[in-house]
Amino acid sequence: MTTDNSGRGGVGPKISIVTPSYNQVEFLEQTIRSVLQQGYPELEYVVIDGASSDGSTECLDRCSSVLHYCVSERDDGLGHALNKGFAHTTGDVMAWLNSDDMYTPWALGVVAEIFQRFPHVEWLMGLNAWWNRNGVMTKVRRVNKNMYDYLLGDFAWIQQESVFWRRSLWDKAGGHIDQTYELMVDGELWTRFFLHSPLYTVDAVLGGYRSHGTNRAKLHYDRCLMEMRRAIAGMVPLVDPQTLTIAKILASLRAEKRRIGQPHLDDMELCRRYGAGAVNAFVAASYHHIAWHEGDWVEARTRFRL
Repeated sequence: MTTDNSGRGGVGPKISIVTPSYNQVEFLEQTIRSVLQQGYPELEYVVIDGASSDGSTECLDRCSSVLHYCVSERDDGLGHALNKGFAHTTGDVMAWLNSDDMYTPWALGVVAEIFQRFPHVEWLMGLNAWWNRNGVMTKVRRVNKNMYDYLLGDFAWIQQESVFWRRSLWDKAGGHIDQTYELMVDGELWTRFFLHSPLYTVDAVLGGYRSHGTNRAKLHYDRCLMEMRRAIAGMVPLVDPQTLTIAKILASLRAEKRRIGQPHLDDMELCRRYGAGAVNAFVAASYHHIAWHEGDWVEARTRFRL
């Protein structure tokens, strides 16, 4: 029995997935299977290995016949590997999945359906989820993020394993991964995406981050924070004045909420105390999300949480 994951309405858009890998043989095959076993017909799957010495190349040899492109050679880090991989893709929808993470079995079908149904959606993120070392999903939660969160330094976290975007947005944002970043190549890319389009959160689990104790982000968390602050500092001069004004109002409201010691005060009530400008800022900063309602995907907006 097979499952049609092509998205409602027939064949969906071509989806290009890149997996960068280096010495992750323990997890690599599970990652690859999580992509290939979706049964999605319009898939380009590329694996870029950095000349691993742990048996990863033998795993890739077994899978190479069903991959769009695969290579094992030295590279200059994560950003370089991703740029090499995306250069071999042509899909209308793009994403990357690190070699210790996994997609859920329905991920590509849901992504295809959302992008077909909502042509104005340029990038989206599923619910944040986490796998343990054995591949068991242990936690799921919704994380809403928008440009204002980033401008206010609240960037934790847009989960890269659950993010997909249109190639048209990738091209508008420069069409590359910034190789000057060692760890937060995803966070830097999101700052460029936000300059062109809001992020939509989809009420579905599309993928997850595998936590296994040797994750680079965990081992070098302080560096991750430093790189994110650098990326946001580079974003600020490119943001339009109106957006910056709204961000400043929201920052003042957050500070007031802390000052009066009422963290549970209704956000809209706090805004009303500060007049129409604050209310307008609050509304402008709403989150975008897509939910399943009465048998169909529907678009909604969620209040900004101060």
